[in-house]
Amino acid sequence: MSEIRFPLPDVGEGLTEAEIVQWHVAPGDRISLDQVFVEIETAKSLVELPSAFEGVVAELLVAEGATVDVGTPILVIQTDAAGLASGTPGGGAGAGAVAAPAQPAPPASTAPPVSTPVQASAAVAAPTVAASADEGGGAVLVGHGSSGPAATRRRRHPTPDGAHGHLAAPAPTPPAPPAPTRSSGPATGSAATSAAAAVTTRPAARVPVIAKPPIRKLAKDLGVDLSRVAPTGPIGDITRDDVIREASQASVFRNIQTPERPEGREERIPVKGVRKVIANAMVQSAFQAPHVSVFVDVDATRTMEYLKRLKASPDYAGVRISPLLIMAKAMIWAVRRNPTVNAQWTDSEIVVKHYVNLGIAAATPRGLIVPNVKEAQAMTMVELATALEQLTLTAREGKTQPAEMQGGTITITNIGVFGMDTGTPILNPGEVAIVALGTIKQKPWVVDGEVRPRFVTTIGASFDHRVVDGDVASRFLADVASIIEEPALLLE
Repeated sequence: MSEIRFPLPDVGEGLTEAEIVQWHVAPGDRISLDQVFVEIETAKSLVELPSAFEGVVAELLVAEGATVDVGTPILVIQTDAAGLASGTPGGGAGAGAVAAPAQPAPPASTAPPVSTPVQASAAVAAPTVAASADEGGGAVLVGHGSSGPAATRRRRHPTPDGAHGHLAAPAPTPPAPPAPTRSSGPATGSAATSAAAAVTTRPAARVPVIAKPPIRKLAKDLGVDLSRVAPTGPIGDITRDDVIREASQASVFRNIQTPERPEGREERIPVKGVRKVIANAMVQSAFQAPHVSVFVDVDATRTMEYLKRLKASPDYAGVRISPLLIMAKAMIWAVRRNPTVNAQWTDSEIVVKHYVNLGIAAATPRGLIVPNVKEAQAMTMVELATALEQLTLTAREGKTQPAEMQGGTITITNIGVFGMDTGTPILNPGEVAIVALGTIKQKPWVVDGEVRPRFVTTIGASFDHRVVDGDVASRFLADVASIIEEPALLLE
């Protein structure tokens, strides 16, 4: 046996330190290749680290909650020295890479482990391990499969009764149980009757839940129990809106719970990780960029009608549709008409960008982050809706990667989801414009000289006055408002 001391890796973007959030192993546990053994919190995101070695955990060198520098040993693993090779993997993993001990080939029915994007990015920086070439499929690097690039979707965990059983092809009928002895009738008839009864009564074993696979995935991501959701679909199926409504209702109930008053008179929260990065960025933005803000009230009735039509369209089946989607399209359209709002200030020049990496400010349990949709200007409505949904779910799970939060050009903050009418947003550092979308609700509105109930919202925006003059800021926000008032303008 030999001992390997696993150092804290740089998981990307020049990481210098990280906090040990939670250990998933304990001394004495056996650890396998690519097994997630610890969660760390960097200045950017929560990252799961996969093991680059197989063996037995000998010692945990760092306690949970401690912050350590990159390169500091955090784990000791005892492994079989006889199985270690001196060379590097055939893919050129670099000097110092260690080969894993050869293991018997797994059964053909055993699927290879699937790496999540977080595991893959962490494994690139971690010590690299190559499986023996005799195992079939060639050498395998940590976080990468031998048959192609790392998977980009989360692993699906099978359920005992089959999560999608009602959508799958009918399974072969199992052998019928022995029929009870009867005094009359042929034996074959009894068996056929028993088999038919088994097939007929199988659905009665549980309450059927009718939902498409994307809806089931959304429910899983939001922590919604589908058996508790009231379906509103045309065939009694659960729709996306049903899941969102259930998740929102649960969130409201969680938010209105009043905790007991703490016993201590004060609580001291260390400033570190994401909170420290947020604080530095906000101070830098607020005191280095001269902010100017403008606001406008908008009749969003046609947008709400347009969203209703999109939800009924087969082209948008399984896609979440919300006012944020129209707002995103409106901003992309307005940027094309007012390109200087999609720029960056430097001490020597203004860099106007002719692409849109659209940032979405997301409030997560770990703090405010601003991931962005890359090349949003080239996306169709369906593609943009899908990208926004994936971005939101990833942020809520705390799985947003540092690269997803870099390179933004302009940002939306959707404060309407919290019931707020408007606000004065602070610029995301490096950008010169940010737009706040307020809540959309019915208010009295004058239409053709008459007061009518209309869906109304307030849009606010802040700009870097070094780059964006008042007239450009006003024209840009007016263009955004015009799309919210009449989304048909997007067809131009």
